[in-house]
Amino acid sequence: MGLLSDRELASLLPAETHAFAGPIPTQCVSSDEFMPAAQTPRQRRVETRIKERGGALATRHGMTRRRFLATASGMAAAFLAMNEVYGALYEVSAAEAQTPDVAKERADGLSRQFIMDCHTHFLRDDTRIMGFVRQREAVGKAGWNPALRGKEQTIEDLKYGNYVKEIFLDSYTKVALISSAPSDIEQDWFLTNEQMAQARDKVNKEAGSKRLYAHAIFTPGQPGWLEKLDAALALQPDSAKGYTVGDNTHKETSRYPWRMDDEKVAYKGYEKMLKAGIKNVCVHKGLFPPSVEKEFPSLRGYADVADVGQAAKDWPQLNFIIYHSAYRHVGGDPAVALAEFERTGRIAWTSDLADIPAQYGVSNVYGDVGQLFATTLVAQPRVCAALMGVLIRGLGVDHVNWGTDAVWTGSPQWQIEGLRRLEIPRDMQKKHGFAALGPAEGPVKSAIFSGNNARLYGLKLEKRAEHLQDRFAALKTEYEKSGAERSNLRYGYVHPSVIGEVPPQVFA
Repeated sequence: MGLLSDRELASLLPAETHAFAGPIPTQCVSSDEFMPAAQTPRQRRVETRIKERGGALATRHGMTRRRFLATASGMAAAFLAMNEVYGALYEVSAAEAQTPDVAKERADGLSRQFIMDCHTHFLRDDTRIMGFVRQREAVGKAGWNPALRGKEQTIEDLKYGNYVKEIFLDSYTKVALISSAPSDIEQDWFLTNEQMAQARDKVNKEAGSKRLYAHAIFTPGQPGWLEKLDAALALQPDSAKGYTVGDNTHKETSRYPWRMDDEKVAYKGYEKMLKAGIKNVCVHKGLFPPSVEKEFPSLRGYADVADVGQAAKDWPQLNFIIYHSAYRHVGGDPAVALAEFERTGRIAWTSDLADIPAQYGVSNVYGDVGQLFATTLVAQPRVCAALMGVLIRGLGVDHVNWGTDAVWTGSPQWQIEGLRRLEIPRDMQKKHGFAALGPAEGPVKSAIFSGNNARLYGLKLEKRAEHLQDRFAALKTEYEKSGAERSNLRYGYVHPSVIGEVPPQVFA
């Protein structure tokens, strides 16, 4: 079940066993929602440099390469390789890669940084979305993660248990929000609203503090949707989320797409949310490249942000958080997005989103970075830097929100490190009027990592200290003392070829 057809899935490879298990991805990894782009020549060069440097440094320190690349020094080595290939976009020193104590000192110094990830996923126990099973079956044989040896690999690793491990133990995320995706077929929701609420309550009880927030998914236009929204709001969600394309899992049969500015449909839902005390409305936008538009042309008018401004103007009491910041080009060749930006200074449809506050005179539109960041950070970091510059310049630094779309791309720690180290190149700052991102714990990155989400969700500063002293904090300390390490695995699909190479026969 999912967007990709059986033929398309057959042309791809499981990320767990075929993507290089380095500290950062070295090629596009997708869920079954979109086709991943082939690895670019530059990404292949990054992978080669990481393997070469990682192997040499691992030998120096008496480790296997796999173990070295799971350390803080291994992460630094990966970003050094990125700088060598793409230019100096990441703040990293050779000393961090060469000397574990230096890398550990930096990592320990940032370990208390407050990270609030308001875009995460796992799958329900009775899911029919089984495309991930074929990846998990091969993990034990590959032996990449010692914790997985000796047990059958199943889709369970994309469910609750592994979610908790990868979010709260393998990364420095302190608070997360669990999300879902709806379908016109009830059984094909990632999680029901009840399941999200139950997961939130279970995590918070186990942690002894509020570590997990939860969405309520709403589906304008579906039969009985307002009654279902009432039931969802009764679960006391922390915010609401909708997909304007309707059934994103089965786009080919999506029957109920909707517009955010539809007074006769969506506005009825907003009214109920406000009465229930819900002010944050998250909406999935973008992730709709020309190839997807060609396949599903009837949904094109619902995927962009043309309906955001009027809705925001009509409902100033609500905060509209646009997931993925409507980035269009996910799954395509990142060179297309880069060429577009270099030619026009804009990137579809994220620039359109960033224009809305000025065009409509509103201050209640926000941009979640989601797949925008996860994809461009490794595919083309200059595009990633440009996107961050566009969002901050247009929406304001206080309106850009951290979200990783984990666990589809594995533990989000590599994305956290990416933003900590990323800087907008000086030439780009000067030409486009972008502000610098600054240091890892500076005001810009602190606002994006947690300040903006915390403000929207009413998480007071004094409450953040609880997350450094609860049962999850103690568990993470013991986890790290025991020598446990990130698996560096990704969950999803990768393309088997490199852009520019002759494709395998299967694509003929």
